[in-house]
Order: sequence, then structure tokens, then C-alpha cells
Amino acid sequence: MRLRIAFLAVYVCLLATGCASLPPPVQAPPAHAIEDAATTRLGRIAHDSLPADDPALSGFRLLPEAETSFNARIALARRAQRSIDAQYYLIGNDTVGQQFLRELRDAAARGVRVRIIVDDLYTAGEDPLLTGLAAFPNVEVRLFNPLPSRSGWFAGRVLASLDDFERIDHRMHNKLFIADNAFAVAGGRNMADAYFMQSTALNFIDFDVLGAGPIVREMSKAFDLYWNSPHVWPIDTVAGTRPSAEGRARFDALIAQAGERIAERPLDVLGQPTVSAQLDAGRAALVPASAQLFVDSPDKVDANSAADKQTVTTRTLGIFAKARENVRIVSPYFIPGERGMAMMEAVHVPPGAESPITVITNSLGSTDEPLVYAEYAKYRKRLLKAGVRLYEIGPQLAPRSEHLGNFGRSAAGLHAKMATIDDRWVFIGSMNLDGRSAVKNTELGLVIDSPELVKPLRRLFHDGVVGGAYRLQLSPDGSRIEWQERTADGRVTVHAHEPHDSAWQRIKFWLMLPLVNQNEL
Repeated sequence: MRLRIAFLAVYVCLLATGCASLPPPVQAPPAHAIEDAATTRLGRIAHDSLPADDPALSGFRLLPEAETSFNARIALARRAQRSIDAQYYLIGNDTVGQQFLRELRDAAARGVRVRIIVDDLYTAGEDPLLTGLAAFPNVEVRLFNPLPSRSGWFAGRVLASLDDFERIDHRMHNKLFIADNAFAVAGGRNMADAYFMQSTALNFIDFDVLGAGPIVREMSKAFDLYWNSPHVWPIDTVAGTRPSAEGRARFDALIAQAGERIAERPLDVLGQPTVSAQLDAGRAALVPASAQLFVDSPDKVDANSAADKQTVTTRTLGIFAKARENVRIVSPYFIPGERGMAMMEAVHVPPGAESPITVITNSLGSTDEPLVYAEYAKYRKRLLKAGVRLYEIGPQLAPRSEHLGNFGRSAAGLHAKMATIDDRWVFIGSMNLDGRSAVKNTELGLVIDSPELVKPLRRLFHDGVVGGAYRLQLSPDGSRIEWQERTADGRVTVHAHEPHDSAWQRIKFWLMLPLVNQNEL
């Protein structure tokens, strides 16, 4: 759900409308994370959940199951006493988005300071929702890199910003939720139905992690870096509104049909109790580990700035390059480029053996970004010839697996961004392995040093992927690609033609791909 196809439409409609402009900037007062987190209830639980003999270690819990991950945020929001900081690329005006914002309103009513940063690209038509929330006491909403038009029509907003296209082509892709500077949830999920198994059309396999300890303080510093950035604007300044009783009433009416909290199982797919139950017991079951936080500077959106060139992508690739045994990569949008191919082809693989590199990405049928898939497809033969184990999630295959989530009647897509390195390190974050994450978007990622966390990940994705994805292979003569499908009873069917392909799809690729720079994908 990004700029790709929409920007192509913009090129075609270039002369369709005039250009809008932002109002004069208003310098919002700076603010920072609370420093006395230890005095809060969540702060005490975090302290009691971490090893007393090594205060440098943080603690982590994997959140692979959508419902558990959503309710972890709700549980933290309901127990927060001092502050909630939320930073998202997308907050949908749907069941998940409305329930989430309702909880933030309720926390603010208890006196909790609520700060929200939303990337402005997909806020078309959502000003009443976001300005209404910002009208409540103790709530501030800021927009990252705002578009000047407040139209409810997405393409119209982009068209009205064409004179400033180079700026608006850069977006904030970070996903972060922090409660009382004590616990945080980070990963790949946006706050919308499809990322939490609530859509009837397409639901995403995704991944988050719950953290506590020193790493949360680092996340709060990263949030403050964005909050106080000149690229972040108060929503009232951009939308031309003032907090009012009418705005609050409008918000209450918009979220009135949000429904109750999403149901979750007592134990998730890894056998872990709900986060709410653990918080009520006074201790979260966390794996102690050291970790590094990678975060892009918000100045990455300014091509002329002196922003740190050590981006999340370059630092993560540096970790991959140090691998000695294996790298397993999960990326929904995967375009290795020549640099990535050189790294993988440099790995010595004996004849007939497989590379220690595994890549899991979307198939043509499961992707929501077909142009990205078409660009990635150019590299598939080279990947397979280099021995890479290559899997593509099947839109109807993944829902058959009990390990990847409850999809209901929807198709499945992949949205998780994660990796394991040498069975020791885990990467979880917002970064895709494509040009847009590398160059255009800001990202956030965690690298956790924990063999204990790698073990359930290996089991989860091995068990889930075998039944939920096609495994790609070269035909016996090496001239074409084949797709292996493993059925529930263990039988293997080999497809000689790409599943879900069509003549119309190929025509679209032929027409569109020459127009798109790889960094736009």
C-alpha cells in the first residue's frame, strides 16, 4: 500500500489540476519522553520482568499472531499512566484503526499524555478523525511530511502536490508504540484491518516484537527525534482547524461503530499467554538479550540534507554480510538489485548444494504491489542459480497453515519484514529489501542477539512456509522456473507456469515497468 501505481497515474494526469501549497510553518513546541518511567505500574512490571543482575540487557517477546499483537498494544494503552507515543505509516479508518484511536482517547481522558505521528500520504479523507482526536485534552497529533492538499481523494492530493513531488515522494514508514517509556511494540504492522486478520479480502502475515528495558529508552529517543523534527507538522496547522467540542463530538460519532476489542486465544501460536494476562500477573515473560536499534534520520526525506548515510538498510545489510553460517530473509517486497545479487553470488556453494541463504517473499497472487513483484522476478533465475532457497507465499496456500494466522475467508499476503542470521541474531522492523526502503522511506529496525528467539522463529516459518508457500526451482535443463506446491498430506505438485499469471498482468508490466525507477519500488 505505497506510492507505486498511484504515482504512475499522476504522470498520466499531470495537467489535470493545479498545485496547492502548505500554510506557513508553525514551530511546534519540542517535547520529550518521560524520564521517571520506573515510578509507573508498567515501569515496575518491566523492571520485575528483566534480569536483576545485568541492567544492560533488554527483554523481548515475539508477537507473530495478529490478534495477540493488536491486544498487546491495547493492554499497554489501558495500563499506561503517564504517556503513550505512537508512530505509524498508516492508521486506517476501519475497525482496527478506530479501536486503536478510541483507546488513545480513553487514555488521554485518564490524564495520559498521548503523542501520535502519522505519515500523511494515506490520510486522505481522515482529517475529521485525526483532528477530532487532536481536539481532546492531552492529545497531540502530528503529520510527517504533509501534502498540501487535504482532499479526500488520494490521487487528487498527489496531483495537487506535483510542484513539490521530490519532497512528497519520501515517506515515513516507521511503526512504533511506546507506553510509559517502559514497554514498546515494534515491527511491520500498520494499524489497519488487513494487518490484524480483520479484512475480508486480503490479510497479511506480519510480525511484531514486544520489548522492555534499555532498548525502550532508545526507541523513545528515536520517537522524540521525529516528534521534534521540522518535517513533522501539527495536524491543526496543516488542516486549518482548531480544537473544539464539535471536533470531539465528530470523533466520538466516527468511532461509535468500532465494536469491542478483537478476540484472541488464551495461548498464541508459540504457546504464550496473552500480554494482558501477564501484565495483570505483574511480570511479562521476556527473553533477556542485548539489542541494537537502527533508525533512519527524519532528514532522509530531504535529498539535499546532510542526513546520516548509515541508513537502516545499509546497517542491516552490513549484519547480513557478516554471516558465517546462514541468513533467512522474510521480505514482502524484495528487489535485491546488483548489490544484493553480488553479495549472494559471492557465497561459495559447492556444485549440487544449496546456498545458506533463504528468501521468503510474495508470489504474484499474494502481493499487493505487482510492479515490485515484476521487478523482483527479473532476478529469480540468478537467485536460484546461486543456490538460494526461494519461497513465494501462496494466497490460497497460506490460509491452510495453522501457523501463519486465521485468515477467515480472505486471501493471504506477506507483510512481515524480518531475518535471522547465523541462528543467533534476529532482525525485526519496518524495512523492506527494496529501493524505496533504501532511498525514499525512513525505516526502523531491531537487531536482537538471541539464539533463544531464533529457535521458535525457525520452527514457525519452517512449519508455516512448507504448507503456505511455493518453493521455486529451476527446471532440469535450467531454462525456466518451476513452482513446487506441497499439499496438506505431503504430496508435491510441480507447476511449470507461474501461478496466478495472466495475459493482462503481463501487458500491465510491459506498459508500466519502463516508466518506473527501481528506487520508486
